[in-house]
Amino acid sequence: MSTKTSKSPLAALTGLLCFVLVVGGTSGLLHEWLGWVRFMGFVRFLVPDGYEIYSYVVMIVLGIAVGMAGDAVTRRGGR
Repeated sequence: MSTKTSKSPLAALTGLLCFVLVVGGTSGLLHEWLGWVRFMGFVRFLVPDGYEIYSYVVMIVLGIAVGMAGDAVTRRGGR
C-alpha cells in the first residue's frame, strides 16, 4: 500500500533553497581548494572578493539551517 503525502509549497521551497545553498557552498569550497570543480558557478556572484572561504562555509551552514527549519515546519503542520 502506498500512502499519498502532499508536500506543502513552503516545504518544497525550503528543500530547494537548502539544496542550492549546500551544494553551491560545497562546490565553491571545492573550487577554492582544488581549483577545478565548478558545478554551480552562479554562487561566485554571491560572495565578496577576499572572503570566499568564509562565505561558502556560511552558505553551507545556512543551507543546513534552512533545511532543518523547513523540516520542523513540515512536521508541525502535519499534526
